Parts: sequence; C-alpha cells; structure tokens
Amino acid sequence: MSRYSEKPLTFEGLKTVPIKARGGKVRIEHFARPYRKGEGIAGWLDSLPKIIAGESFRGVVEALRQARDQKRAILWGMGGHVVKCGLADVLLDLMRRDWVSGFVMNGAASIHDFEIAIAGQTSEDVEAVLPDGRFGAAEETGREMNLAIVEGDREGLGMGEALGKRLESLARPEFAPHSVLCGAYNASTPVTVHVAVGTDTPHTHPAADGAAIGASTHRDFRLLCSLVRGLDRGGVYLNVGSAVVLPEVFLKAVSVVRNLGHPLAEFTTVNFDFLQHYRPTVNVVQRPHAKSGGRGFAITGHHELMIPLLAAALIESE
Repeated sequence: MSRYSEKPLTFEGLKTVPIKARGGKVRIEHFARPYRKGEGIAGWLDSLPKIIAGESFRGVVEALRQARDQKRAILWGMGGHVVKCGLADVLLDLMRRDWVSGFVMNGAASIHDFEIAIAGQTSEDVEAVLPDGRFGAAEETGREMNLAIVEGDREGLGMGEALGKRLESLARPEFAPHSVLCGAYNASTPVTVHVAVGTDTPHTHPAADGAAIGASTHRDFRLLCSLVRGLDRGGVYLNVGSAVVLPEVFLKAVSVVRNLGHPLAEFTTVNFDFLQHYRPTVNVVQRPHAKSGGRGFAITGHHELMIPLLAAALIESE
C-alpha cells in the first residue's frame, strides 16, 4: 500500500485520434534511398533523405547555384582551421569556376595561408613551445606580415590585399599555388582580413604597428560592407569555421549596408562548423533574415569532409 496521498492518474476517458488524421512530418517519400554504384556526386546528393540536414545541404547547393547563375555575390568567410585542414586548393578551384566573389578571413586564416605561401607548412605545436614563450615567435611570419601591412597601409590597401601583394614577390613558386591569398590576389578577387589586436601571433612581433593594423583591417571592414551589398536578392554568405570574429563582423556589415539605405534582403546565409556555436547561429543563420526574408542554414561536420563534398556537388551542378 502506497503511503503517498497522491494516486496515479487514471487514463480512462483519454481521447485518441486515428494516425491517418494525426498525420506525420516524416513520410517514406522523405527517406534516403540506397546509393547505386556509378551514380556519382549528383546521384549521392539526390539519394540523401529529404529531412533535416539532408534537405539543408541540398538547399545550400541550390542557393549557391542560383547565386552563380544570377551573378549575385558569393562570399566565403573562413576561420583558421579551414586553411589548416588543407582546403585552399578546393576553394581556389571554386573561385576559378565563379563560385566565389570574395574571401573573408579572420586573422588566423590569413596567418596560416601566409605561412603556406612562404614555407609550405603551418600550425605550430602550441603545447610544446608555449612553456618557454616561443609560441607565435616565427621570425619570417611576424616580420613579413607586418611589413606587408605597414607598406599596404601607406598605399591605402586593406590587409587582405596588402598580404596578397607582398606574397606576389615573397611566396615560393612551389607553394604559391596552394595559397588563397596568392591565388585571389592574382585573380583580383577581393580578400578581406578582420583582426582584433592581440588575437594573432604577428601582433607580438617587434615590427607590429598597431596603427597600420587597425587602419588596414578597418579598411577591409569597409570593403566587406561594399561586398555585402551584392548579397541582395539571391546572394550567399558562408561562415566556415569562425565562431566569434567573423559572425560579429558580418552582422555589423549587414547593419551598415542597411543603415546607408542599400537594399539587403532575400539572401542566404550558411554556417559550416563541427560545432554549432551561439554567435554563428544568431548572427549568421538567424538575425540577418529578421523581417527581410531569405534563409539561413546550419550544417554540422568536419570542414575537411563537408567543404570538399559541397565543392563536388557544385561542380556536378555546372
């Protein structure tokens, strides 16, 4: 005998409904179908379930295809890991195929790419060198990036263009084809670099010039605002692997463009990352579309898998 005063609720009289009348959000026509040998990427894409991420991935491909066909802006925001996991060649190939209008980098992405161009290697073992203060102390990286920024600032260049220009003479011929900064500069494709002072290793080098760093990255922010205007009515902005800096910078660019009276609506945003963080979710996927239409997608997965898959799907759609 229970000592509780409350007794279990009786379900007698509970009303039920037929499953046909209730309906269901998932139906067999939404299911994935088995991949058939020889179908290729296009067949694989078509075989994905028409549910959640499968439908979202197809939506991203279709948004990019329409943006390319309609000559609307396609902007790729990139965190450092995108370069570190070896995707530069894939991104440069997409650029040459007109799937890129501009690259938007945080400081880490520009550092890793710059090191690839001059040395063919990047990404130091932080745990091994931090105890004695050698983290971020690579002489060539700090000296040459800061020299590029100072010289570029004197010429009125943004940080991205300044780094690309410096690499035109500095990059090793065998490494330059694998650098986004080099390839984009040679193709006159805009690259903007957005830094917070103190976040990046070149800021610790004796040659660092805070005024030049600030002026050149601010110039790139203004350039990004100009590029963002091209997203109106069909463009696509992709945030790939930046959890804080680029989502914040992008949202401010959206606000500036609208504040100045330029139309900016009905475009697509995408966040690719192996974790979905707060700022990309709200600042990239959700907020830009409030009261303005458009769509935001969140695709979760490792960059070294998802971006080559996306690139293959885009190329197959040409």
